[in-house]
Amino acid sequence: MKRKEQLDQLKDMSVEELAEQADALKESLFRLKFRKSLGVGETISDIRREKKVLARVYTLIGEKSRESSKA
Repeated sequence: MKRKEQLDQLKDMSVEELAEQADALKESLFRLKFRKSLGVGETISDIRREKKVLARVYTLIGEKSRESSKA
């Protein structure tokens, strides 16, 4: 999925959905790191991608929580 499409999809989610997405990404990141430690497959690019998506999710959670506290 392209970054722009992914960002649009994430922006449409609520804070609760973003929190669930963050939990799923953390789980995926854990599994990828575990596979890397076992030496199974090439996972470095996957780890980088998951970290970036997780950072985007956390950024959106912060933005949405600031918007709700201002209102």
